[in-house]
Amino acid sequence: MELLRIEHLSAGIEDKELLHSVSLTVGSGETHVLMGPNGAGKSTLGYTVMGSPEYHVTGGKIFFEGADITDESADRRAKRGIFLSFQNPIEIPGLSLSDFLRNALEQVTGRRIKLWDFKKQLRDAMDVLQMDPVYAERELNVGFSGGEKKKAEILQLLMLKPKLAILDETDSGLDVDAVRTVSAGIAAYRAKCGGSLLIITHNTKILEALDVDRTHIIADGRITAEGGAELITEINRCGFEKYTEN
Repeated sequence: MELLRIEHLSAGIEDKELLHSVSLTVGSGETHVLMGPNGAGKSTLGYTVMGSPEYHVTGGKIFFEGADITDESADRRAKRGIFLSFQNPIEIPGLSLSDFLRNALEQVTGRRIKLWDFKKQLRDAMDVLQMDPVYAERELNVGFSGGEKKKAEILQLLMLKPKLAILDETDSGLDVDAVRTVSAGIAAYRAKCGGSLLIITHNTKILEALDVDRTHIIADGRITAEGGAELITEINRCGFEKYTEN
């Protein structure tokens, strides 16, 4: 069943177009990987699908569960079940990780959540990521290391249980152990929630615990190649050069 459909999407920031007629489809329960060199448009695609106001669509359409969401706000898309992790998660002083998660969960579901039930869900999710429970009461990302910030992002994924998770360079700057832990969290999301994944990455280590259904290569704002998991192996062996030639 089709979940996300992007049709000939062109988009950019200010007066610069960064995506040029990009098309791809993600089915329910599928894991897709988006790869490409720096500046290829990978993050732009993620932000545009999420509805970031910083990026504007200049052509094409975005459909989610059959509905045209091209002009919808980011909060409406989140309530539909779309989630985006950030390369560089922001710090929010004065707001604890726990309070942020409970508020986000209530906003997305549209209902109040009993504190006891929330704490149990939070504890179980933190156990998957081997996170010290004290982090729940710390200010959101304030003083967190890069790895701790990324774990907090995956914690949000496990708590919110979106239908589609777009993970933008979640493995960036992580050591081997942190990549392994974050990978376990992503695998747990797939196993327990059955949601779809669009993983934007340079490091294929994070993919080892996942069954990849489709791989997309983007260069200069255009999809230049598509295939299965075997395309990841080819990129690891040969790099992006053959896919960036004009």
